[in-house]
Amino acid sequence: RALLDLAPKTARRIGPDGAEADIPLADVQPGDRLRVRPGEAVPVDGIVTDGHSSVDESLITGEPLPVEKANGDLVTGGTLNAGGSFIMSAERVGADTMLARIVELVATAQRSRAPIQALADQVAGYFVPAVVGVAIAAFIIWSLVGPEPAMVYGLVAAVSVLIIACPCALGLATPMSIMVATGRGATAGILMRDAEALERFARVDTLIIDKTGTLTEGKPVLTDVIALGGQGSDELVAIAAGLERGSEHPLAEAILADAADRGVEPLPVEDFKAVTGKGITGQIAGIGAAAFGNAALMLDLGIDMAGADAEARADELRGEGKTAMFLAVDNALAGVIAVADPIKQTTSAAIRALHAAGMRIVMATGDTERTARAVAGQLGIDAIEANILPEQKAALVESLRAQGA
Repeated sequence: RALLDLAPKTARRIGPDGAEADIPLADVQPGDRLRVRPGEAVPVDGIVTDGHSSVDESLITGEPLPVEKANGDLVTGGTLNAGGSFIMSAERVGADTMLARIVELVATAQRSRAPIQALADQVAGYFVPAVVGVAIAAFIIWSLVGPEPAMVYGLVAAVSVLIIACPCALGLATPMSIMVATGRGATAGILMRDAEALERFARVDTLIIDKTGTLTEGKPVLTDVIALGGQGSDELVAIAAGLERGSEHPLAEAILADAADRGVEPLPVEDFKAVTGKGITGQIAGIGAAAFGNAALMLDLGIDMAGADAEARADELRGEGKTAMFLAVDNALAGVIAVADPIKQTTSAAIRALHAAGMRIVMATGDTERTARAVAGQLGIDAIEANILPEQKAALVESLRAQGA
């Protein structure tokens, strides 16, 4: 019920002539242009077509901070517009919205039967006849040997047995507990697919969590620029930003954002080439060949890494939980640039609460072991699995199960 109440009852539709009118939510159709004003809930799933705002998506993601939305960004029905007014195009309406699917998932879980419920039903099958039998026996005994009026005392005794034993409570306790637990879990952002998962969750003693976006903000920022050649830090950032502008790597955004903050224009790059798992290369007018990536890329290009003690500096940065990358210009090492993904403010308290509950925490991440250990050390995480690919995480779960976790 609480989940259903998150969706607004009406939506503000913009007609072909630009006129706006409030309509029932059930009347919204895919393709409708809707205005969402500050403080209102997003009516349906769709795409922002005009304006920008910040939207509270804690219902879906659990993140407490609002997410910036602009043209082309997806918005989800039931989330709260915490900033300015924007116009959206409806994409999924009615039972197709994410909120409706969550409600259906919760309802399905509440209708499912946990293994313990089968046991409760089995016990109730013997318990109910036994209680009725005891009640009948109490009535007969009191009627025969009880004081006058014996029949009245016998009836009182029989009814008392039925009330005190209350066999119906045994059959209702388990499904009622499941309904309450799945409902409260959904309001906290925890979705249970079925009652069996809920029952088994009580026996969980090991929690495997990802790092990026779970323990950390998921938004890397540039933290260090170490010049090793004749260029200054701004010039190094301009070169790196020029190379990263054509890249789809997650860290590219951090480099470009730092360049914008410095007021530095990314240098134009020609012959851009992405080297999978290593970095990027290109040609910059007036400067020459440039490369930005890991040590393997530098070695492939024949860049001397020993002279400037670059690896030692990079190791220091990795020890602080940062990702260190090397920048080479004109076939010479020019600098080391480090990027870090800040830990969320709420992570430390959450880890402490999980430890207090007796949980063993394993962090699974694709980062290097040095970086992973630095983050784990800051948070007090029990074990790490570094350099692990997404498809390997299922195998990690099975491995821990085999070890008795």
